[in-house]
Amino acid sequence: MTSAANPAPLWQPDADRIAAARITRFQTWAAERYGAPADGGYPALHRWSVDELETFWKAVADWFDVRFSTPYERILGESTMPGAQWFTGATLNYAEHALRTAEDPARAHEPALIHMDEAHEPTPVSWSELRRQVGSLAAELRALGVRPGDRVSGYLPNIPQAVTALLATAAVGAVWTSCAPDFGARSVLDRFQQVEPVVLFTVDGYRYGGKEHDRRDTVAELRRELPTLRAVVHIPLLGTPTPEGALSWSDLTSSDTEPVFEQVPFDHPLWVLYSSGTTGLPKAIVQSQGGILLEHFKQLGLHCDLGPGDRFFWYTSTGWMMWNFLVSGLLTGTTVILYDGSPGYPETGAQWAIAERTGATLFGTSAAYVMACRKAGVHPGRDHDLSRIQCVATTGSPLPPDGFRWLHDEVREDLWIASVSGGTDVCSCFAGAVPTLPVHIGELQAPCLGTDLQAWDPHGKPLTGEVGELVVTNPMPSMPIHFWNDPDGSRYRDSYFEMYPGVWRHGDWITLTDHGSVIIHGRSDSTLNRQGVRMGSADIYEAVERLPEIRESLVIGLEEADGGYWMPLFVHLAPGATLDDDLRDRIKRTIREQLSPRHVPDDIIEVPGIPHTLTGKRIEVPVKRLLQGTALTKAVNPGSVDNIDLLRFYEDLARTRS
Repeated sequence: MTSAANPAPLWQPDADRIAAARITRFQTWAAERYGAPADGGYPALHRWSVDELETFWKAVADWFDVRFSTPYERILGESTMPGAQWFTGATLNYAEHALRTAEDPARAHEPALIHMDEAHEPTPVSWSELRRQVGSLAAELRALGVRPGDRVSGYLPNIPQAVTALLATAAVGAVWTSCAPDFGARSVLDRFQQVEPVVLFTVDGYRYGGKEHDRRDTVAELRRELPTLRAVVHIPLLGTPTPEGALSWSDLTSSDTEPVFEQVPFDHPLWVLYSSGTTGLPKAIVQSQGGILLEHFKQLGLHCDLGPGDRFFWYTSTGWMMWNFLVSGLLTGTTVILYDGSPGYPETGAQWAIAERTGATLFGTSAAYVMACRKAGVHPGRDHDLSRIQCVATTGSPLPPDGFRWLHDEVREDLWIASVSGGTDVCSCFAGAVPTLPVHIGELQAPCLGTDLQAWDPHGKPLTGEVGELVVTNPMPSMPIHFWNDPDGSRYRDSYFEMYPGVWRHGDWITLTDHGSVIIHGRSDSTLNRQGVRMGSADIYEAVERLPEIRESLVIGLEEADGGYWMPLFVHLAPGATLDDDLRDRIKRTIREQLSPRHVPDDIIEVPGIPHTLTGKRIEVPVKRLLQGTALTKAVNPGSVDNIDLLRFYEDLARTRS
C-alpha cells in the first residue's frame, strides 16, 4: 500500500477542471451565504462541513433546491447516535425530486434511463415517459390499497421497470425493497418475510451469460410463502403470459396519469436494504426519504460531480445498495445507465463496450472486475472509444495499487480514479471521490463532506498514519432510522455502537494519511493480528493475487486455545496451475517481501473455490467460525452464500484438525 511518506500523485486535476467542478462552485456559493471557507480548497470545506454540521446540511438542501412542502423546524433536533432527528417537522417526497427534470420542457424528451442487456442494444426511456409510467403505476398501487408505510417488493433484475416500481412506491409513500432474481427462494424469503410486503413485482426469468434462466417456479414459491401479498405484478422479460392471479405490468403502466407525490415526514421510510446475513437472518436496514435524498444529492452532485449531460453507469444488481445509489443519479438530472447481464459476457472486457455504446461519463464497477480485466490482458482504451469517461469509480473491496496503475495505463492517463468505501448501512460512502483532489495509488482521496471520519485505537484515541477502526463521530442523514423488527433498537446498537458508545464503528480497518487520504485494509472483525501486528486481509489478497497462478484467495487468522495463532491461506488456482513447492515458495516470498514476515501463512491450502456472499464479498468470519469448530448450520445462513458446498471444505478441515 502507498504510504504517507510517498505522496506523489498518480493523477492531479488541472486548474480548469477544479474550477469547473460542482463542488468548487458549491464552496464559493456556501462561502458567500453560509460562512464556508472561501480558501483552502477541499480540506477546509470538509473541516467546516463537520464543525458546522447543521449549517452544512442546510446549505446542501438549499444548493440542490430541496422542496420541503412543509418547512422544517430544526435541522438537527437530536444529535445522538443512534437516534439523530434530521429536519424535524419537514415533509417532502423523494420520487418528486427524482423526476423533477421531466418538468423542464427542454429536457423532458431526453433519456432519463438507458437500458442494455447482453445483446448490447441501448434502449432509452425519456424523462417524460418515466414520469408518465410512475404516475400510472402509483395510481394503480393506491387503487390496490397500498398506503404510506406499506412494503412493496421487487424480485427483479436491473431493468427500467424496477426503477419505475421503486419511484411509484416512493411516490405513494410506501417502502420499497428488492432482491435480484439470481437469489434463490430461501434467500428472498429470509429478507421479504421480515418486512411482509403487500405487493410483489416479478419477472418470469432473466438472461445471464448468454442463457435464459426461468424463475417462474421460484416466483410461485414466493407467492405461497408471502401471505401478506395483495397483488403480484408480472413482467414478461422472457415473453411468458401473465400467470393466473397476477396482474400485467403493461396494464398497470398504460394510462396517462399525472403523478401524485405523497408528502411524507423527512424520516419516513424510503426503502429496506439488507446486510449479507452470513451469520443469521440478514439485518433489514431502514433508511428515510429525506435522509437518502440529502445524502445522495451531496454524494452524487458534489463528490461524483454528476449533473445534466452526464451519463452514470455502475455495474450492479437490485440486490446490492449500489443499485439504489445508481437510481439516485436521477436526482441530479443525470441519465442513468442500467445494464442487465453478466459483467464478463461475451468476454471479460464487456463492461467497457457498454461504456462506449452508452457514452458513460462516470463508469462504476467493482475492484474485482478491474483486477479480472488486468489478469485477462484487456486493453479498454485501445479497443474502445472511452473519451467521454471522466471518472472510473470502484467499490466492493479495496482497489489494489496494481488496479490503479492498470486503469491509468489502459484506460487513459488523464483519468480520475475514485476508489470509494461506504456500506449498505448508510447506502453511501464514508470516503472516496473528490474531483478537485489528487489521486494517490492505493488510496481513497478523502473523507466525504459532512462525515467526521476517524481511525481509532481500541481505547478511542484518534490515529494518523496508523491502522485503526473506522469510526464516524457525527450523525449522517442516511444512517438507518431503525432495523425492521428491532423494537427496542438493541440489534441496531449492537451492530455499530457497542465498542464505542455514541460513535459509529463500521467494522473496517483504515489508515488516515498525513496528506488527508484514506487507506482501507479490510474488515476489522477478520483482521490478522499476529504478534501484535495487525494487517487487513485485503493487503494479503492484493499481493498474492498478482501471481498469475492464483485466481482468488482467502486468509484466516485463528486464535488457538493454547495461545497459538494459526494463519492458513486458501487459494483457488487458475486453470492449469498446480500448487507445488515452487508456487508455495513464491507465495510466501511475495508476502514476506511486500508485506510482513510475520504474516507469511502457516499453511497454503488449495480449495475448489472461494465462498462469497450473494453480493460478491469473500466470506471470512463464517469460515473462521467453521475452523473453530462451529457447525455449518450455526456458522452461516445458507441463503446468504453463493455456493454453500464450498463451505463444507472448511467444516471438514476443522474435523481433521481437532
